[in-house]
Amino acid sequence: MKLYWFYESGNSWKVRILLEQLGVPYEKVIVNLLKWEQKTEQFMSEFNPRGQVPVLEDEGRRFWDSAACLVYIARKYDRQDWLPIDAAGMAEVMQWVSLAATEIQFGLQYTRRGVMRDRWIAGNLAELQAIGRTALGALEWRLKNHDWLALDRITIADIACFPYVYYAHEAKLPLDDEYPGVARWVARCMAMPNWAEAPSAPTRDYADMPAQR
Repeated sequence: MKLYWFYESGNSWKVRILLEQLGVPYEKVIVNLLKWEQKTEQFMSEFNPRGQVPVLEDEGRRFWDSAACLVYIARKYDRQDWLPIDAAGMAEVMQWVSLAATEIQFGLQYTRRGVMRDRWIAGNLAELQAIGRTALGALEWRLKNHDWLALDRITIADIACFPYVYYAHEAKLPLDDEYPGVARWVARCMAMPNWAEAPSAPTRDYADMPAQR
């Protein structure tokens, strides 16, 4: 199994977390987003037409959305603990996976990208932070009285939401005062055995980053 990823990609981190939680061996292949390698004709034609990471390759097939990667890994290597198959349990998990792809993506991921790289997608700082607060409010609603997002145990719901919440301070949305339940949950996730550590990027010198093609 190969994971095509990059250090600063929170979506790549999600896949690493689940693989390492389940003890699945895999090879890491770096796709350098700072050099726009994910936007090359070869990458977009062979790996992901959206020009994004992560991409998971296994048994001759490739999967190019972090949620799809989590579902694939959970189904292949787990016995329903991380993603249940009953209707209610699956829906409870997937509503948080959906949050990761909506308010968390637009409100936390895109705000972080804007702050860190001065690339603003779908809004300015105030607009995207407002969406981020909606995401954090939904998480706090659940986590103020529960340890985990779904089913009172850790599932792919937690992994899907975790990375960009962990990086919320880089979106200028600190957790501690306004979202104490979320802050406790972040610490709880990080304390899990074999939780993949936060990726350390080799550089944050964006001045040398080439223009997007």
